[in-house]
Amino acid sequence: MISVLIADDENLMRAGLVELLSSDAAIQIVGEASTGREAIHTAVRLRPDVVLMDIRMPDLDGIAATAELARVAPDSRILILTTFEDEDYIFRSLRAGASGFLLKRTRPEDLIAAVHTVALGDSLLSPSVTRLVIDRIAHHPIAATVGHHEIEGLTPRELEVLTLVARGLSNREIAAALTVEESAIRTHVKRILMKLQIRDRVQAVILAYEAGLIRARAAGGAPP
Repeated sequence: MISVLIADDENLMRAGLVELLSSDAAIQIVGEASTGREAIHTAVRLRPDVVLMDIRMPDLDGIAATAELARVAPDSRILILTTFEDEDYIFRSLRAGASGFLLKRTRPEDLIAAVHTVALGDSLLSPSVTRLVIDRIAHHPIAATVGHHEIEGLTPRELEVLTLVARGLSNREIAAALTVEESAIRTHVKRILMKLQIRDRVQAVILAYEAGLIRARAAGGAPP
């Protein structure tokens, strides 16, 4: 069973999400929250597998709540579900530690699939969203917060895979570029995340840029 906490300030939206997700026999709704702080307290108490998080909530917004949850409940995966398709929201949510970003107009079956995806430890991050993050970093450089020592433990092949991940390639595209099986790339990505002690793929993209592993120009973006 996948345990889910729903955090949204609209009663009707929460009720609809409960009804939708409960239609999947593998998903169990264990709690609800109507504010960011309530989401944190409830998640710490219940330790859900997935927190379905709205962005605009009273008390504490969903992005700030996501950052706090990543610290105090790191085993809970956070899936942002919002009405607002905003580049800044996407980037800040992923930076805060969210494992995925969906719009509320998402098809019901896609939302259920997304819950399963993040519960398995994968990030719901399409190449298009990866490239959006890359473009954001390219146009709005951030101060480096990690050093090269962070990636010294990676093997040459893992560094190669990390570089291609940071350029926005999917596992399938990386496998084709390196002429290996896609399953081998999945294994490399998991090892990279473990060695770097990061949550998911998008955090790897950000770390690669912060560490200066590649430049935005190499990914097709504007130079920093």
